[in-house]
Amino acid sequence: MSKLSAAITAVGGYVPEFKMTNKMLEDLVDTNDEWITTRTGIKERRILKEKGAGTSYMAIKAAEDLIKKRGIDPSEIDLILVGTATPDTLVASTAAYVASEIGATNAFAFDLLAACSSFLFGMSTAASFIESGKYKKVLLIGADKMSSIIDYTDRTTCIIFGDGAGAALFEPNEEGLGLQDEYLRSDGSGRSYLSMNAGGSIMPATEETVKDKQHFIFQEGRTVFKFAVSNMADAAANIMERNDLTDKDVDWLVAHQANKRIIDATANRMGIEDEKVLMNIERYGNTTSATLPLVLSDYESQLKKGDNIVFAAFGGGFTWGSIYLKWAYNSK
Repeated sequence: MSKLSAAITAVGGYVPEFKMTNKMLEDLVDTNDEWITTRTGIKERRILKEKGAGTSYMAIKAAEDLIKKRGIDPSEIDLILVGTATPDTLVASTAAYVASEIGATNAFAFDLLAACSSFLFGMSTAASFIESGKYKKVLLIGADKMSSIIDYTDRTTCIIFGDGAGAALFEPNEEGLGLQDEYLRSDGSGRSYLSMNAGGSIMPATEETVKDKQHFIFQEGRTVFKFAVSNMADAAANIMERNDLTDKDVDWLVAHQANKRIIDATANRMGIEDEKVLMNIERYGNTTSATLPLVLSDYESQLKKGDNIVFAAFGGGFTWGSIYLKWAYNSK
């Protein structure tokens, strides 16, 4: 009997209709389209404008897209994981609400928070549940409404982030496909460089914290960029070395869409050509937990059964890592 592995068997995605272009940001902060494009690779990002809609709204849409394409009954799903840095509320589980809304009546659900690495860490979590043999269908969703924690007078952050959601279904595989290896890391000393200071247990909300804009995300750009470039590239190179993969063996790089220069540095370290690097950062910006599954959703038609895919991500905390996965299906 072949070893049981966890394979992605379907993907889905959702981005809001409203497009915030670089030109629009020129009217809000001291910046311009050329500067943003050169420094980040971003031309526009999507913003969720629906009144009263939060992260769950997009997560539900992405899940429904996947369910429709895969043709499954939601009641077949055993577990739903939602990777997010912007849950609907800080107490009630966003994943539990998503499960109820999509009709996953037999699933248990919980949220996973690892900043921009949430989906990557969620892949490991989903795979572990599948490989236990107890669960047959695990739905992993990465979703973030970053516009809810962005100060649109702060040009260091407002140019980068957007809203969106992506989903992937994990199922058992005995053909040697699916998740092959993982290299995941974290360093808590980095949390002061990329964080939202207020709203948690250390600094609960007060009139002063709101006035001081401490409920918006803060980023020390140069430090974060430096750590991201080195650690994401190192993690991707490490996963290749551990699995005896050469640049010729890797079919695709699916990297966290935070900054084109970071993605390029990771690809260069891996020694792979531009044609193997999947990117949509120009259209969506950094959707945090949603970047990896949105790339899969956008490029699903190009992925072929047996393709070797290297995932890489870096996020606040700090969190980072890489996963090696063999694609398990050909899309219709």
